[in-house]
Amino acid sequence: MNKKKVFIAGHNGMVGNAVLKKFIDVKKYKIVTIDKRKLNLLDQNKVYNYLSKNKFHSVIICAARAGGIYANNTFKTNFIYENLQIQNNLIYGSHLSNVKKLIFLGSSCIYPKNSRQPMREEDLLSGYLEPTNEPYAIAKIAGIKLCEAINFQYKKDFRSLMPTNLYGIRDNFDLKNSHVIPALIRKFHEAKMNKKKVTVVWGSGKVFRDFLYVDDLAEAILKVYELPKKKYSGLTNGLSHINIGSGKQITIAEIANKIKNIVNFKGKIFFDKSKPDGMKLKMLSNKIINKTGWRPKTKLVLGLKKTYDYYKSLLKK
Repeated sequence: MNKKKVFIAGHNGMVGNAVLKKFIDVKKYKIVTIDKRKLNLLDQNKVYNYLSKNKFHSVIICAARAGGIYANNTFKTNFIYENLQIQNNLIYGSHLSNVKKLIFLGSSCIYPKNSRQPMREEDLLSGYLEPTNEPYAIAKIAGIKLCEAINFQYKKDFRSLMPTNLYGIRDNFDLKNSHVIPALIRKFHEAKMNKKKVTVVWGSGKVFRDFLYVDDLAEAILKVYELPKKKYSGLTNGLSHINIGSGKQITIAEIANKIKNIVNFKGKIFFDKSKPDGMKLKMLSNKIINKTGWRPKTKLVLGLKKTYDYYKSLLKK
């Protein structure tokens, strides 16, 4: 029996690598990856030619330009242009090359700034976006709508999943471009090593976030990927995407203190209220994804310890 040929775009990133390992583990699929130095996903012609030549059964899009508040707020042009270009090339190119199934990954930032909590799939486009990540959010919304349009017009099976704030092995620890958890891990570790008495954390610390370990996301992606088309359509009930959250929320102050304890930093935390907080509340509804039987398995403290151990391993290289 021939295995389905699955292309995972962005396999070297945190999400892509977790998805790659998960799909390899089940031993059902012929997995294909390519380094970005060999295929520039911003180049439409090269992407189209690659997809046409390889005749994939499925494509999973983990490739994206991503980052935290500083990166989103500073490199607005890059975030909207690069994400639109990457996803348009892969989604429309997959349509042109007759890919049977596609998974597109977005972000919880697609929802309005003042959205009800937890945020439900039907809340999309019901209000104004959070300004600090608006360009990224608009790109991801466009990706959802492109998949939705292709499904409607050409009866394809292109699925969109919206993960919450992710963290884990292979995360980006660059202080200017990283998300909150890797940034805090690095800050507290460096403060400990330099024997600092105070570490500065952006914002008030009072905003709430929903954090999911990346391996749990990979499991959810596999679960949704393997759903028969009819069952998937029944679950979504006409909606264009499915949320994937942790089912819990925690303040930035609480997460900072947990990381401080894991790193064993003995100093104090100063919350710089002059820096932006982003959305005050940001928790996803898991009502639909839970109907598949999926639940997150990794406890927050264990996930943080694994991520810190990974960061320390990078320092030894």
